[in-house]
Amino acid sequence: MHFTIQREALLKPLQLVAGVVERRQTLPVLSNVLLVVQGQQLSLTGTDLEVELVGRVQLEEPAEPGEITVPARKLMDICKSLPSDVLIDIKLDEQKLLVKAGRSRFTLSTLPANDFPNVEEGPGSLTCNLEQSKLRRLIERTSFAMAQQDVRYYLNGMLLEVSTDTLRAVATDGHRLALCAMQAAIGQAERHQVIVPRKGILELARLLTDPEGMVSIVLGQHHIRATTGEFTFTSKLVDGKFPDYERVLPKGGDKLVIGDRQALREAFSRTAILSNEKYRGIRLQLASGQLKIQANNPEQEEAEEEISVDYSGASLEIGFNVSYLLDVLGVMTTEQVRLILSDSNSSALLQEAGNDDSSYVVMPMRL
Repeated sequence: MHFTIQREALLKPLQLVAGVVERRQTLPVLSNVLLVVQGQQLSLTGTDLEVELVGRVQLEEPAEPGEITVPARKLMDICKSLPSDVLIDIKLDEQKLLVKAGRSRFTLSTLPANDFPNVEEGPGSLTCNLEQSKLRRLIERTSFAMAQQDVRYYLNGMLLEVSTDTLRAVATDGHRLALCAMQAAIGQAERHQVIVPRKGILELARLLTDPEGMVSIVLGQHHIRATTGEFTFTSKLVDGKFPDYERVLPKGGDKLVIGDRQALREAFSRTAILSNEKYRGIRLQLASGQLKIQANNPEQEEAEEEISVDYSGASLEIGFNVSYLLDVLGVMTTEQVRLILSDSNSSALLQEAGNDDSSYVVMPMRL
C-alpha cells in the first residue's frame, strides 16, 4: 500500500472517523482506523462495535492498493500538527506505516486489516432519501432531551418513527419530552419505529454538514445506515419499547400564554443564577398580561423577574426545572412561543407560535 494525499483531504474524514473510535478499548484493534486503498479511492473506517463510520476520499494520483489498521488518535494528531498545505506520503513497509511530509518522518505500528470487526449488515426494510439540513434540524431540535446513562436503556437514544410521508423524532428522559416531525417522501403506509442510541444520533448529526446535500437512510431490523457522498454511517439499534409519546402530550390545557422567546430566555437565564444548584427549580406566577419568575436557594438568596405576556386566563402558580425550559427555548427559532398549561400539577406544552412541527413537554416541579 502506498499513496500520497493533501493534508486537508485526509484530516477532515480522519477527524470524523476518529470521533467514533473509543480511546479506552478492550480490543486493541478498536482504537485503530482501517485504511483501504482501491484504485483511486481511500476509505477510512472507525468503529466501537455499536457505531461504524466509513469516510471516502478520492486520491489525485493512482495508488498502490492495500489495507491496514493504524492507531486513529496518533495518525490524527500527526496530521493536525503538520503544516496545512503539505502533501503526505503514506506507505506500508513490513507491517509498519511510514508517514512522510516535508522533512517530517513518522513510523506507526499496525494491526492486520483481517482483525478489524465489521458491523454486520442486515437486510434493510425501509429506505428513504432526505435533505441533510432537514434531518439535522430534526435531530438538533430533539436530541437535548435524550437520557444519559438511564437504567431504562431505551431512553438513552432517540425514537425515529416513519409513517406515511412523515419522519418523526422523539426523545425523553422521563422529565421532559421533545418531538419534531418533517415531511419526507416515504412510501410507507404502516408505522415503523426504531430507537437509535445516543452516540449514534450525536455522530450522525456531526456528519450532516452539507446544507444542499441529500442523505440516504436505510432502516433495518437491527441497524440504521446513513449514506452521503463522502460517508457511510452505521449504528446498531436499541432493542426495547419506547414509551407511547402520544399519551405524554398534554391534552386540554386551557391556559394559553404567548410570549417573546428571547425575552423569556433572558429572564429565565437571569433567574436561574440564584436557583438551587442541584434542583434548578424556579416558580412561575401567571396573572393576566404578566408572568412573574422567582427563584431562591438554600443560602436564602432570591431572584425575581417580571415579563409581559399575552395571557388573559385565571392566575396560576407552577414550578419547573429552569434548565429544561432553557433547553427548549434554545432550540426554537420563532420570535414568539406558546406555553399551554392546565394546573400546577400537570405538564406544560411548549410550541413555536404559528408552527406545529415541534412540541415540547416539561413536567412540573414541587417547590
